[in-house]
Amino acid sequence: MPDQDVVELIMNDHREVERLFEALRTRPADRPLLMPQLASLLIAHSRAEESEVYPVARDEAGETEEVAHSQEEHEQADALLGELSRLDPAGAAFDTKLEELIKGVTHHVEEEESTVLPGIRERLSEARRAELAQAFSEARAAHLGDQPGGETREELVQKAQNLGVDGAGSMTKDDVREQLPRP
Repeated sequence: MPDQDVVELIMNDHREVERLFEALRTRPADRPLLMPQLASLLIAHSRAEESEVYPVARDEAGETEEVAHSQEEHEQADALLGELSRLDPAGAAFDTKLEELIKGVTHHVEEEESTVLPGIRERLSEARRAELAQAFSEARAAHLGDQPGGETREELVQKAQNLGVDGAGSMTKDDVREQLPRP
Protein backbone atom coordinates (compact mmCIF):
# COMPACT_ATOMS: atom_id res chain seq x y z
CA MET A 1 0.00 0.00 0.00
CA PRO A 2 1.47 3.40 -0.92
CA ASP A 3 2.16 5.87 1.86
CA GLN A 4 -0.84 7.97 2.78
CA ASP A 5 -0.80 11.74 2.97
CA VAL A 6 -2.12 13.35 6.17
CA VAL A 7 -3.72 16.13 4.12
CA GLU A 8 -5.80 13.61 2.18
CA LEU A 9 -6.84 11.77 5.37
CA ILE A 10 -7.99 15.00 6.97
CA MET A 11 -9.90 16.03 3.86
CA ASN A 12 -11.55 12.58 3.68
CA ASP A 13 -12.83 13.09 7.22
CA HIS A 14 -14.12 16.52 6.24
CA ARG A 15 -16.14 14.99 3.40
CA GLU A 16 -17.58 12.35 5.75
CA VAL A 17 -18.61 15.05 8.25
CA GLU A 18 -20.34 16.93 5.42
CA ARG A 19 -22.18 13.73 4.46
CA LEU A 20 -23.32 13.23 8.05
CA PHE A 21 -24.48 16.86 8.27
CA GLU A 22 -26.61 16.40 5.16
CA ALA A 23 -28.12 13.19 6.57
CA LEU A 24 -28.88 14.92 9.89
CA ARG A 25 -30.64 17.72 8.05
CA THR A 26 -32.65 15.54 5.68
CA ARG A 27 -33.40 12.47 7.81
CA PRO A 28 -34.53 13.72 11.23
CA ALA A 29 -35.85 10.29 12.21
CA ASP A 30 -32.29 8.92 11.94
CA ARG A 31 -30.76 11.55 14.22
CA PRO A 32 -30.52 9.24 17.26
CA LEU A 33 -28.29 6.94 15.17
CA LEU A 34 -26.41 9.65 13.26
CA MET A 35 -25.47 11.94 16.15
CA PRO A 36 -23.21 9.41 17.91
CA GLN A 37 -21.45 8.79 14.58
CA LEU A 38 -20.95 12.50 14.00
CA ALA A 39 -19.77 13.16 17.55
CA SER A 40 -17.36 10.22 17.48
CA LEU A 41 -15.85 11.27 14.16
CA LEU A 42 -15.57 14.98 15.00
CA ILE A 43 -14.01 14.37 18.40
CA ALA A 44 -11.57 11.70 17.19
CA HIS A 45 -10.61 13.85 14.19
CA SER A 46 -10.12 16.98 16.30
CA ARG A 47 -8.07 15.27 18.99
CA ALA A 48 -5.86 13.57 16.40
CA GLU A 49 -5.25 16.92 14.69
CA GLU A 50 -4.55 18.61 18.02
CA SER A 51 -2.08 15.99 19.22
CA GLU A 52 -0.32 15.03 15.99
CA VAL A 53 -0.91 17.53 13.19
CA TYR A 54 -1.21 20.97 14.77
CA PRO A 55 2.13 20.86 16.64
CA VAL A 56 3.89 19.96 13.38
CA ALA A 57 1.91 22.51 11.38
CA ARG A 58 2.92 25.15 13.92
CA ASP A 59 6.56 24.17 14.40
CA GLU A 60 7.57 22.80 11.00
CA ALA A 61 5.18 24.46 8.56
CA GLY A 62 5.01 27.88 10.24
CA GLU A 63 1.21 27.88 10.64
CA THR A 64 1.24 29.36 14.17
CA GLU A 65 -1.71 31.75 13.96
CA GLU A 66 -3.76 29.35 11.86
CA VAL A 67 -3.22 26.52 14.36
CA ALA A 68 -4.29 28.72 17.29
CA HIS A 69 -7.40 29.79 15.40
CA SER A 70 -8.22 26.20 14.43
CA GLN A 71 -7.81 25.12 18.05
CA GLU A 72 -10.34 27.76 19.11
CA GLU A 73 -12.80 26.48 16.51
CA HIS A 74 -12.35 22.92 17.81
CA GLU A 75 -13.27 24.16 21.29
CA GLN A 76 -16.44 25.74 19.94
CA ALA A 77 -17.45 22.58 18.06
CA ASP A 78 -16.81 20.44 21.14
CA ALA A 79 -19.06 22.69 23.23
CA LEU A 80 -21.81 22.61 20.60
CA LEU A 81 -21.62 18.81 20.41
CA GLY A 82 -22.06 18.67 24.17
CA GLU A 83 -25.11 20.94 23.97
CA LEU A 84 -26.61 18.91 21.11
CA SER A 85 -26.18 15.67 23.07
CA ARG A 86 -28.51 17.05 25.76
CA LEU A 87 -31.29 18.09 23.35
CA ASP A 88 -34.23 16.13 21.99
CA PRO A 89 -33.30 15.28 18.37
CA ALA A 90 -36.91 15.89 17.33
CA GLY A 91 -37.13 19.36 18.88
CA ALA A 92 -36.77 22.79 17.31
CA ALA A 93 -33.89 23.64 19.67
CA PHE A 94 -31.96 20.71 18.21
CA ASP A 95 -32.44 22.07 14.67
CA THR A 96 -31.15 25.49 15.72
CA LYS A 97 -28.11 24.09 17.53
CA LEU A 98 -27.38 21.66 14.67
CA GLU A 99 -27.34 24.55 12.19
CA GLU A 100 -24.98 26.46 14.49
CA LEU A 101 -22.65 23.43 14.59
CA ILE A 102 -22.84 22.96 10.81
CA LYS A 103 -22.08 26.63 10.20
CA GLY A 104 -19.10 26.61 12.57
CA VAL A 105 -17.61 23.34 11.34
CA THR A 106 -18.12 24.28 7.69
CA HIS A 107 -16.31 27.57 8.32
CA HIS A 108 -13.49 25.70 10.08
CA VAL A 109 -13.15 23.18 7.24
CA GLU A 110 -13.04 25.94 4.62
CA GLU A 111 -10.33 27.82 6.53
CA GLU A 112 -8.30 24.72 7.30
CA GLU A 113 -8.45 23.56 3.68
CA SER A 114 -7.38 27.00 2.42
CA THR A 115 -4.61 27.78 4.95
CA VAL A 116 -3.28 25.05 7.25
CA LEU A 117 -3.48 22.09 4.87
CA PRO A 118 -1.88 23.87 1.90
CA GLY A 119 0.91 25.01 4.24
CA ILE A 120 1.50 21.42 5.31
CA ARG A 121 1.44 20.21 1.72
CA GLU A 122 3.85 22.93 0.54
CA ARG A 123 6.31 22.95 3.44
CA LEU A 124 6.51 19.30 4.51
CA SER A 125 8.03 16.52 2.47
CA GLU A 126 5.96 13.64 1.16
CA ALA A 127 7.73 11.34 3.64
CA ARG A 128 6.93 13.66 6.56
CA ARG A 129 3.28 13.86 5.50
CA ALA A 130 3.19 10.04 5.37
CA GLU A 131 4.62 9.89 8.93
CA LEU A 132 1.94 12.35 10.04
CA ALA A 133 -0.73 10.27 8.30
CA GLN A 134 0.29 7.25 10.36
CA ALA A 135 0.34 9.22 13.61
CA PHE A 136 -2.97 10.92 12.79
CA SER A 137 -4.62 7.57 11.96
CA GLU A 138 -3.43 5.97 15.19
CA ALA A 139 -4.50 8.93 17.35
CA ARG A 140 -7.84 9.13 15.56
CA ALA A 141 -8.50 5.42 16.17
CA ALA A 142 -7.57 5.79 19.84
CA HIS A 143 -10.15 8.57 20.30
CA LEU A 144 -13.12 7.02 18.51
CA GLY A 145 -15.94 6.94 21.04
CA ASP A 146 -14.63 9.84 23.15
CA GLN A 147 -17.23 12.30 24.38
CA PRO A 148 -17.23 16.12 24.36
CA GLY A 149 -15.33 17.55 27.30
CA GLY A 150 -13.66 14.28 28.25
CA GLU A 151 -10.06 15.27 27.55
CA THR A 152 -7.19 14.14 29.72
CA ARG A 153 -4.88 16.70 31.34
CA GLU A 154 -2.26 15.93 28.67
CA GLU A 155 -4.77 16.58 25.88
CA LEU A 156 -5.76 19.88 27.49
CA VAL A 157 -2.10 20.86 27.80
CA GLN A 158 -1.62 20.14 24.08
CA LYS A 159 -4.65 22.30 23.24
CA ALA A 160 -3.23 25.13 25.35
CA GLN A 161 0.16 24.80 23.68
CA ASN A 162 -1.53 24.89 20.27
CA LEU A 163 -3.05 28.19 21.38
CA GLY A 164 0.33 29.53 22.51
CA VAL A 165 -0.39 29.42 26.25
CA ASP A 166 2.90 29.56 28.14
CA GLY A 167 3.47 27.26 31.11
CA ALA A 168 0.54 24.95 30.45
CA GLY A 169 2.68 21.89 31.17
CA SER A 170 3.07 22.87 34.82
CA MET A 171 -0.63 23.66 35.42
CA THR A 172 -3.31 21.48 36.93
CA LYS A 173 -6.01 20.10 34.66
CA ASP A 174 -8.52 22.67 35.94
CA ASP A 175 -6.04 25.53 35.49
CA VAL A 176 -5.33 24.45 31.91
CA ARG A 177 -9.05 24.20 31.15
CA GLU A 178 -9.45 27.78 32.45
CA GLN A 179 -6.84 28.95 29.92
CA LEU A 180 -8.82 27.57 26.97
CA PRO A 181 -11.31 29.83 25.21
CA ARG A 182 -14.93 29.45 26.17
CA PRO A 183 -17.45 29.45 23.35
